[in-house]
Amino acid sequence: MILYYSIKSDSYPPELATRNPWLALGLVVLSIIIWIILLTGYYNKWILRTLSIKRKIEHLKNTGIKREARILTSIDKSNPKVNYSTYELNLSFKNLVGTQIEEKITVNDKTPYERRFEAGKNVELVLDQNPNDYPYMVLSSFQVSVKGNVFLLLHITLLVIAALIAGYYCFAYQTESEGMGWRFMVFYHPLLVCALILNLGNINLLGRLMSKFANQNPKNDFVIKYKGLPATARLLKASQTGTYINEQPVVEFVLEFTDHQNQRHGVSIKKIVDLLDLDSTRQKEVDIFYLEEDPKRVAFASDLKELSIII
Repeated sequence: MILYYSIKSDSYPPELATRNPWLALGLVVLSIIIWIILLTGYYNKWILRTLSIKRKIEHLKNTGIKREARILTSIDKSNPKVNYSTYELNLSFKNLVGTQIEEKITVNDKTPYERRFEAGKNVELVLDQNPNDYPYMVLSSFQVSVKGNVFLLLHITLLVIAALIAGYYCFAYQTESEGMGWRFMVFYHPLLVCALILNLGNINLLGRLMSKFANQNPKNDFVIKYKGLPATARLLKASQTGTYINEQPVVEFVLEFTDHQNQRHGVSIKKIVDLLDLDSTRQKEVDIFYLEEDPKRVAFASDLKELSIII
């Protein structure tokens, strides 16, 4: 906006009469559509998503598979300004098919004097039978509630944002139309550019493209982690794909392994490899997880260990 108005103030008055009114009107309609998409995305992320997670947790506690988990480590990350304690737990338990896995979660505890989350103690988990979306598991004692005042504040915030956008349309029309309607609307007007940039940031387009190039899909990895079986695969080949993300090469690994039914499978996995960890491309064998119903879906055991859930 600063750039647009600085250039506009230094340039000659535009000849609005010569501009195509239908093109300008089309740009106005396009900008309104993009702003509506943005506000809808915010509403879904801030409000509907929270309500959806709350419903899923309540459903999960009634229909999930219970597992006993051992606390391997417990790190106190409490904030002295709040009336509860926060712990980062590293848990060890059996997944849906009986494979021992580890999971890191963060929990809030309103009764820290009970010392329920000390290292070495056991806690009961409830696992999602079809782990396709967050949350994939919760503590059986986990309680979820929605604060009405927070939701009210979020609604008010969205209304304020919508009012500011509408106000900017009025401001732009009054100061730039010069009696020629919306002909001042151009492709680089802030009403269009700001909406587009904010939308790109809201959908995290860059992050999605990076994940696609690196063949990374967290949801798929969680499914493999919670329903997968372990295996040791032979590394047949490791080659660079020519793609770099954050100056780190994307490497394609060609693997061969034998499943629990003594069937041999050949698969390939792409992943970002740290330049300081290039020795991993020279190993003869690597540990993997695979889905019994679809052995072509595999993931490195080391990558699955790094996955964590924030609750």
